[in-house]
Amino acid sequence: MEEASSSSSAPPPPPPSIPASSAWADASPLLDAACRDLQDGELIHGENFSLFGAMSALEIMDPKMDCGIEKSGYYSIDEAIEDGIAPVPLSLDRTLDIQCTLDVMDHLFSCEATWHKGHTLAQTVFTCIYLMRMERTSSHAILNSFCRILRATCYAMVSVVSTARTHEEEDLFTMSFGLPLRDEGDEKCLSFLNSVEETIARQLRACKAQALSKKKTLEGLESLQDNPDLEEDYCRALLCRLRFRKHFYHVVTCLRKPHGRGLELARKHVASCLTELSLMLKSRDFLRSRSNNTQQQGDEICTTASGVRPVGFDASLNSRLLSPAPPRAVKLLSWSNAIRYFEKLLRDLDIICSSPLDPVLENVLHFVVQFQKSVPDLVPRAFLQTLLVQDGKLYGRDLSCDVISRALSLPDIIGDKEFQMNEFVVQLGQLVINLLKILCTNTAWQRRKLGKSLQDWSTISIQLELALKREFGETRNVLPHENMCMRVSKQLLVWTQEHTYWVAYRFLILGFELDLYSPSEYCMVYWYMYVVLMKLIEQMQLRILASNENSRRKGKKKKDHSKDSSRDTAFPSSCLLLQCYVLLSEGLSMMLAALRNESNSFQLPSIFNSEQEVDWRFIQHFDLLQKARLPEHITYYSFRESASHASIADLTKYNFFKEIHKITPSLRGSFASEPEKLAEIRQIEQVAEHNRIALSIISQVGAGDPSLRVSFEFTHHPHFAVAVVKRS
Repeated sequence: MEEASSSSSAPPPPPPSIPASSAWADASPLLDAACRDLQDGELIHGENFSLFGAMSALEIMDPKMDCGIEKSGYYSIDEAIEDGIAPVPLSLDRTLDIQCTLDVMDHLFSCEATWHKGHTLAQTVFTCIYLMRMERTSSHAILNSFCRILRATCYAMVSVVSTARTHEEEDLFTMSFGLPLRDEGDEKCLSFLNSVEETIARQLRACKAQALSKKKTLEGLESLQDNPDLEEDYCRALLCRLRFRKHFYHVVTCLRKPHGRGLELARKHVASCLTELSLMLKSRDFLRSRSNNTQQQGDEICTTASGVRPVGFDASLNSRLLSPAPPRAVKLLSWSNAIRYFEKLLRDLDIICSSPLDPVLENVLHFVVQFQKSVPDLVPRAFLQTLLVQDGKLYGRDLSCDVISRALSLPDIIGDKEFQMNEFVVQLGQLVINLLKILCTNTAWQRRKLGKSLQDWSTISIQLELALKREFGETRNVLPHENMCMRVSKQLLVWTQEHTYWVAYRFLILGFELDLYSPSEYCMVYWYMYVVLMKLIEQMQLRILASNENSRRKGKKKKDHSKDSSRDTAFPSSCLLLQCYVLLSEGLSMMLAALRNESNSFQLPSIFNSEQEVDWRFIQHFDLLQKARLPEHITYYSFRESASHASIADLTKYNFFKEIHKITPSLRGSFASEPEKLAEIRQIEQVAEHNRIALSIISQVGAGDPSLRVSFEFTHHPHFAVAVVKRS
């Protein structure tokens, strides 16, 4: 009894993850064979390797997460300095000292670019011992001024990314790990750099004068190094690097100014940075010619222009000094790749500097979406967000309620306290600000957050509609003689629903950019896009009608109102452009459905019941839209009913792709002064034309022909596929 009671009171031990009876064997031959055969993303595991184990596992040698530690390297900065790893001066030979200084500058340049790409300061920029102990470089004016302004730039960059909160995508970017990011005198970094720059510039001018006068020595100036024949080239190499650092620091500080006041000046400094980058590239041949060929590395791995490994760096030192720092060294971008990174960064920043600071929300959304097409990295997206959203206002100056009132074409209510304090307006203002922040994130985060925000947009839309019905009845259209309160409420509802569907459409097309849809799912995706776009156009047209009504109220007398009520019904080019996308979506959806019905193409491969599989895929992709009731009464059965009747014969009779060519000529005239829009129209025309030809071939040959092979490729548009027809 005692044994029974004791055994019942103690909980049974958990089953071991590896049974005690397991026999251990040498798996080295198996692992060697697996290493030769495994592709990226593949995994070998035992039968007892659970999902929990997979989620908790770490990739061995991962530079950010693997907690293993390397035994090589130094255990303190003092130990590294005593061992001569970071000498000051860098060499007793003055010529070699300048060469080594340039190598340190270039390696830090590569470290900075690698940090921007998502690694930590501890593993990149602050692997430099000169930065960790800046006071040691006080006797070396060039190195000290360079390191000081680099540190100030890093601090400013961390501040910008932290303010924008885009670091949530890559939270390692802003972690300082207790590193010395600031120190007394950093605010004077520009004056120190200017002083050094002026000294070297005078030296360069003296070299030029010497060349003209054919003198052998420089009078009144101390040379940088001992070889007078190399003085001019070394001066040029140093100046372009110092000037790049100066102009880049100016770019960062100007972009941080409130209300976009520093954009014009920042753009001038961006141009100067690009000029200095080109000069840095030109200096590479000279520096390589002066370096020891036996020490040079290949272009794909070298982090300096000369190809020589720099002094003063220890990649693993911080992992021992700073407990939370990642333990392993990272692979740095090569110097050539760092140049390319900064060129793209500066071009992205130049686009931001060209922002017109337009207070119209539609134009702001268009600007951000166009900007994201260049796939900008974390830093430019952070700068864009800090420009757009400051203190909860657009550009730090326009209240969100005023932005909404402009969108409603009701300037009379701008500044109206009752409108500003309205509960729905306050909530919509928060959603607008949140939407701008979301659009500045990377593609994956953007889609994830847009999906979550759909519920908020849908909820406030439903609440607005219920409140409108409760106060004014069932009327949805804007009537000529209704009072201001009713008109504002109706237009606010229409505007909210329009932007709800805009968010839904953006959510859907980002799935193509992330490769979330398989070819067998294109049919349902394009069908859902068609439904959402139809609702979007409907709400856009209602808003435009209301806007036209407001314009007539202001510009016409009351007696002339009925005379003009039928005018101005033509919708703008933005609606026609969306209509092209509606036709593309419907045409592609029906083509795919017809191919599935008549030739069993693009079926979902599954060992389960195919109908259940399609239903599950539908829920998987559109669950967030369904929960937000976007659109209302749209379900999987709506899609199945629509797709089941599709046929190539019917599709040929009403050719959606032909209809597009009837619209695009007028669009070209409307967007004649907008190159981006003309390029977009050209993409639409190419997709429509190729699909029209493909549909004609399929119709002639017959979709059921076993020799016919149809595939879809995104060769002309990132979101709308082109059918490729082949005969086997």
